[in-house]
Amino acid sequence: MNSDIVIIGGGASALMLASLLPEKSATIIEHNSGLGAKILVSGGGKCNITNAKMGTEYFLGNADFIRPVLRKFNEKALLRWLERGQLEPVLRKETQYFCRDSAKELLALFLRESRKQQMLTGEKVLGVVKENGVFHVRTDKRVLSAKAVVIASGGLSFPRLGASATGYEIAEHFGHTIVKTAPALVGFTVQKEQFFFKELSGISTDVEIKVGSHICRGSLLFAHKGISGPAVLDASLYWNRGKIEIDFLPGFSWEQLKRSKKQISSIFPLPKRVTKAFLVQLNLDDKTGTKISTDELLALQTLNRYSFAPAGTFGYVKAEVTKGGVNTDEVDAETMMSKKEQGLYFTGEVLDVTGRLGGYNFQWAFSSAYVCAKYIKREIKRDNR
Repeated sequence: MNSDIVIIGGGASALMLASLLPEKSATIIEHNSGLGAKILVSGGGKCNITNAKMGTEYFLGNADFIRPVLRKFNEKALLRWLERGQLEPVLRKETQYFCRDSAKELLALFLRESRKQQMLTGEKVLGVVKENGVFHVRTDKRVLSAKAVVIASGGLSFPRLGASATGYEIAEHFGHTIVKTAPALVGFTVQKEQFFFKELSGISTDVEIKVGSHICRGSLLFAHKGISGPAVLDASLYWNRGKIEIDFLPGFSWEQLKRSKKQISSIFPLPKRVTKAFLVQLNLDDKTGTKISTDELLALQTLNRYSFAPAGTFGYVKAEVTKGGVNTDEVDAETMMSKKEQGLYFTGEVLDVTGRLGGYNFQWAFSSAYVCAKYIKREIKRDNR
């Protein structure tokens, strides 16, 4: 069975690529029975497509690789493309674009735009080899021959949706380096000293989390396993091991506390259960502000810089994305083609590029697919002359 281009993967990046390529030029191979499984569950089923604030500072990875890709197809270009397809995302949370009703709208658009290509679902890729300038993609059902292969297989997150290491294994077969992978945009498990967090499960509060030189703002959710919520998920992108620092009282006025005749649990802008739990940990009584001693004040101020080392993360099962992946030093940012193997391309999450929470990873999936499609279309035109 022959095809000009074989696209391995059936997620966001693969579907965008298939939508942009010429009719009947590509074959998608997806091991799930349907396409776009991760699209449907993202953003609570609403799918956070992109963000009005876009730039390399929102990504973990080589900025010099990321920048030209985003420049060629930025969030404005993506929104125009979606609108041409009769999908107009709505702006929520100030800068984040979501599907109006559900992620099904985005998947429906992709299925309409990509149906001009051949789709092979429920088919597992077992390996890829290249002989005499032709790629041979072996699945559990057949062997496909192609002039080009695009690895758009994503990462290891959401194994229940069929995530696998296939893309990394193919990359390694062709001599690529894989930057160590890890779960990202995921909650933290905690050490024994923070087990009291678990007793606060279900409560959220606004915080600032410092991980190295990065500060992540937003809500923290106490969970059965530890902590989660937007600020924590963002922080996990930059954490490998060691301590993080949480400000549980960002912007709080300590002068206000010292003058107040209210109890600490009523003054702090925290849920009362959270304040009281910290008071227990600090061996302090819930007293009025005017009765707080200097030593007690110093102890309370540690809530501005509460430092501890997470035990780990909730793992790939709960992670929204995978950080690490194919080393971008070995991929051409102008084409998304391998610098090691002519005709082999990489797009989306399989690369060592990971965005923060807020639509950045979808934007990367779409931008990298656009750059890849633009170059492949040029190559197809050249071959047809």
